[in-house]
This record gives sequence, C-alpha cells and structure tokens, in this order.
Amino acid sequence: MPVKVQADLPAKEILERENIFVMDETRAVHQDIRPLRILILNLMPLKEDTELQLLRSLSNTPLQVDVTFMTVASHESKNTSTSHLNTFYVKFDEVRRNYYDGMIITGAPVEQLEYEEVDYWKELVEIMDWTNAHVTSTIFLCWAAQAGLYHFYGLKKRMLREKKFGLFWHKVNNRKIPLVRGFDDCFLAPHSRHTEVPLEEIRACDEITILAESEEAGFYLGMAKEGRRIFVMGHPEYDRMTLDSEYHRDSDKGLPIDLPLNYYRNDDADTKPLLMWRAHANNLYTNWLNYYVYQITPYNLDGTPDFSGK
Repeated sequence: MPVKVQADLPAKEILERENIFVMDETRAVHQDIRPLRILILNLMPLKEDTELQLLRSLSNTPLQVDVTFMTVASHESKNTSTSHLNTFYVKFDEVRRNYYDGMIITGAPVEQLEYEEVDYWKELVEIMDWTNAHVTSTIFLCWAAQAGLYHFYGLKKRMLREKKFGLFWHKVNNRKIPLVRGFDDCFLAPHSRHTEVPLEEIRACDEITILAESEEAGFYLGMAKEGRRIFVMGHPEYDRMTLDSEYHRDSDKGLPIDLPLNYYRNDDADTKPLLMWRAHANNLYTNWLNYYVYQITPYNLDGTPDFSGK
C-alpha cells in the first residue's frame, strides 16, 4: 500500500521515479480504508532531504500511511524556503487537538548546545509531553533520542572526543522483541553526532529496554513504555549519499572531519559509497508500523484511549 502525501510535494515525484507507490489526497479518499496517521516533526535543516528519506523508509509496508509534516513555531528555518514550509508543514497549534497513530521526531544539528539553550526547547518539551496522550508510538531519532532520554528519564548527554561519524557495527540484544524481528545478529547503521548518552547510564535505567548496541558507537536502539517510546541514536533513514555530503561540506569549509568509517570502498572519498544499511532500516520502520502502531492503535482515533497510565 502507498504513502499518502500532498499532490505537489516535491518528494512525491522522486519517489515515483524510484517505483515507490505514492498517492495523493484525491486518490486516497476513494479507498475504503483508514490509513495510519503519522506525524513527522522535522527538525533537520535540509527538510526536503529528510522528507524524502523518511518517506522511503515508511513505504515498505502493506499499510496505507498518511503523513503530516510539522515544524516548530519558535525557530526560523534558514535552509528551507518559507513557501515550502507554508505549503507542506503544519505548526503544533494546528494539530494539538488531533490524535495520531505514530510520530517521528527527527534529529537536529544542535547537539553541542545545552538543551535549554535550544531556541525551541520549551516547545519541544510541550510536544513530547503531548505525545503521551495523543500518539500511540513515537520514534525519537539521534538528537531527539538524546532529548527524549533527558526529558523523560533525566539521562544527560556528554561530548565525544571526536565526532562519531560513519557506519558502525551493532549487535541485537533480544530478538524476541518484535521491533528487531528479522534483524541479523550484527548490522551496520549510520551515525553522525558529537555527543552521546552513556550506554551504562541507559542500561541502569529500569524503564528502558536496550535492543541494539555497538562496542564503538554505544547505544543505538531502545524502547520504553512497551514501545510507546522508541529511541534510535543513529540515522537509519540516511540515504546512500548523506554521509558523503556531510563529509565534503565540512571538508570544503576546512572543518576538522575524518572520513566516515566503513563507508567508502578502500576509504576513497572519490568513489560511490556502498549502501549497506538499507535492509535493516526498512525492517526497523516496518516492524514499528506493524507491531507498535497498526496492531495497537484503535480504528477510531477520536476514541483513542488515555495513554497516560492513570
């Protein structure tokens, strides 16, 4: 089944060229089915790139997925046009009364700031608290995972001596958990960050189940509240060239940056990178949609039960 997006979203044409089944609102209304409603809070600066990456990830499922993109009101985007945001994005005030089957909160290049120094931190905290009663399951990606671990469980981040950059090997801790069903014992996943939440501190938090970790990159995947909160410390949504673009961007600026680990054949930055994490990434999002959204959410979202635990 397809991902449902607005008819003139630029990513729609690219996805169709990749033979990914995408439909617009006009065609969707003629199907007698309730699609899964997924809200994506896109905090990344290059929003159109992230839209495409996440829509690819959500497309590998037999479920119809209706995606809404949201941006924060308390921050002015400098890398995405105002017209694009006005056309394809909503603000929190527009959706705060709504209920969603699932939500994704992306990373953001603000990890070297203290959380309270981020100009949209108060708004993000309000949104994270709002998910408790309005969203069946939420995925927190990279910096958002660090922010969620800090806000909900008081786990602090720490600076790394050098940027964690490239593809890193991870091991699955408990494959009986549906979120990692079908994962290989060891798999590669992209990381691109200057900070981390120490693995030993996450392990000491009884509320969090660690599902995948790395000897080199630390914590990668975990969940809490029986999958209502899912934390992914890396970037499974990255496409083939994302790390390449980041490397050449920083290198061209004269910033200190090492080659992304395990990424280029023979560490030659002039070669086309190998795509070695897509299968596990697709599996992650498919498992999430199936086991933690579709199997759990009520048919009538307006009657969504109280998720607060009271």
